[in-house]
Amino acid sequence: MIGLDSATVRFGSRTIIEGLSFSVPVGRTLAILGPNGRGKTTTLKAMLGFQPLDAGRRIAPSIVGYVPQTGTSNQRYRALDVAVMGRAAHLGIFGQPGPEDFAIAHSALERAGAARFADHYFDRLSGGERQLVLLARAIATGSEALVLDEPAAALDLHNQERLLTLLNTLRQPRDKAIVFTTHDPNHALSSADDALLMMPGGQPLFGPVAETITPQHLENLYGVPMRVVELAGPSGETHQAVLPAFAGIRAA
Repeated sequence: MIGLDSATVRFGSRTIIEGLSFSVPVGRTLAILGPNGRGKTTTLKAMLGFQPLDAGRRIAPSIVGYVPQTGTSNQRYRALDVAVMGRAAHLGIFGQPGPEDFAIAHSALERAGAARFADHYFDRLSGGERQLVLLARAIATGSEALVLDEPAAALDLHNQERLLTLLNTLRQPRDKAIVFTTHDPNHALSSADDALLMMPGGQPLFGPVAETITPQHLENLYGVPMRVVELAGPSGETHQAVLPAFAGIRAA
């Protein structure tokens, strides 16, 4: 399980989050949504222990698999080397990865859809490919909690689809608590069980996606009229998507 209990964070005289409580048990996936400056990143950092709390407490296992927005390196590491870094907490200060750690890293790359990059240099990969390798590093930790900071932010539509498909694949065993931030409510509809909406006025809304990702709540969240539409899937099934009301409007 991962989450926050009555958490408050202040930057000087400004309160970013106040009395925030939510939890994500193993087997559930949470999407955190909100405009810039509303506290998404602060909430994520507080969960990870990167941001000190002024009040309340964080709820988290001792090791959390974390995927940052971007990954860069000044060193010439292979993707496999980056993935095996996820084993660091299991090795101790002077420990070196052994055959079992490399086997776990290989398995994590396979699960993340990045096995073909194992011997490629990380700094030569595209942004989407790096995200997959960083996800493999998080999986290699063996943690029951995965936290992803806007994993689709720098991805084109094709790679967004790949990432969301992968997130759903990771959800299926129901053996992890997964949290990700996003600006797109469609990502929550596609790949989350619950959503945390960082609403204006400092009153976040937390609950199942079916109850939170609605036009009314999203209009309050983003200040833009929203519509829910039904779309046909590739096999003829229908699913919902959310669009701002201005989508498709062109001036004559």
